[in-house]
Amino acid sequence: MADSNTIRLRVFSLNCWGIRYLSKHCRERYAMIGELLSREEHDIVLLQEVWSEKDFLCLKRKLSSTHPHSHYFKSGVIGSGMATFSRHRIHDAFLYRYSLNGYPYMAHHGDWFGGKAVGMVILNIGRLAAHVYVTHLHAEYCREKDSYLPHRVVQAWELQQFIRHTSSGADLVILAGDLNLHPQDLGNRLLRTYTGLRDSYTETAKFDGCEDGITLIADNPFINPKELCPFEKGIRIDYILYKGSGRVSIQCESLSTTKGSVPDHPFPYSDHEALSADLQLQTLTQQAGRDETRGEQDCAAGKLAELVDIVTEARTEVKVGLYCAERMRYTAARTGVMGMALLLLELAIAAVPWLALRADQPFPRASFYLLGVLCFAILITTFLLYIFYTMEVKALQGAEDQMRLAVGSLQERLRGFPLAQPLNRLCRPLEGQDPCPLEPEE
Repeated sequence: MADSNTIRLRVFSLNCWGIRYLSKHCRERYAMIGELLSREEHDIVLLQEVWSEKDFLCLKRKLSSTHPHSHYFKSGVIGSGMATFSRHRIHDAFLYRYSLNGYPYMAHHGDWFGGKAVGMVILNIGRLAAHVYVTHLHAEYCREKDSYLPHRVVQAWELQQFIRHTSSGADLVILAGDLNLHPQDLGNRLLRTYTGLRDSYTETAKFDGCEDGITLIADNPFINPKELCPFEKGIRIDYILYKGSGRVSIQCESLSTTKGSVPDHPFPYSDHEALSADLQLQTLTQQAGRDETRGEQDCAAGKLAELVDIVTEARTEVKVGLYCAERMRYTAARTGVMGMALLLLELAIAAVPWLALRADQPFPRASFYLLGVLCFAILITTFLLYIFYTMEVKALQGAEDQMRLAVGSLQERLRGFPLAQPLNRLCRPLEGQDPCPLEPEE
């Protein structure tokens, strides 16, 4: 490591569980969160589930002296729920909304209405360009029968694409948020392997927090322990991930989490535990940057082989979701045809008295109208469902096509030559070669 200036960066992340009128002690908890952030003076604060913009503005006023720069990401019906506060000036911001985000008729889950997305802000920390991302992926409501798994895998796929394509000029990259993914889940492995992001919990030199780094603990009074089965103690689904570049080396000096109820208060900040990471940034000389890049090259082949397996596994999950979506679309279409047939039959029955020189209607009028309304409701509902499932099918097909191309490109490079390039360059066509990758072996 060359002599260089060292910068210490404190990053905070919390899922605030801020559903107005539904989340317990919402106003009091926001006041506690504001006091914590004012006291601790983190450099970057990344929040999720700040569903009300009024709550964001309240935090903004409270943090105006310690975190003068902020941005609230708006999306969906009730908003993305994501907010960023920073001691460093925010020069740019962008939001990418995931193409799949659950089902609108699952209103009790609410993910679809939130418009889940990934937000990006660009900061200048000294002379370094920092790309900071905050996200919140779709929740897992049943691990054994997870009907949302294809959606969450596609979200993880789009997340890693977004990070890779928008961070090429960054000196450092930070991603934080509630990923709703266990450490070894497919989506987590896909994200970390493809982007090269490092997990602060596994990389830190010092950890102070809940056992095994869990962020959704069974002892939290806002959580029903039955929802955590079969994980008795809890699960780790909130993360602070980071990576450097050829110019900057990053180490996680310490990571801490809150531990349930706040001292002198009867309840915690949220149903999730907050994370605080102390990162050390060190600017590298040109030679040190080349040495670090050479280290990446040495393990590129192993990373590519692992990445092929992960993307293939993700593609399989997407295919399963695609099959289910196509089947649901067919069911909606068939039900709609039946509703149309019933409506036409009723219209034919209604025409009988008119054709028979105004004979009396053979059915009670109230029942006749009720049946007509029912048929019309079936037609409208199935039509909307057919449109929704068609959109889901197209999104899944698009993700599957992208994964197929990625697997083909990675397999081509594994077959063609000894690898001597870093992972982020190996995902591009080689000079003089056809940019169209080979089809992967099924």
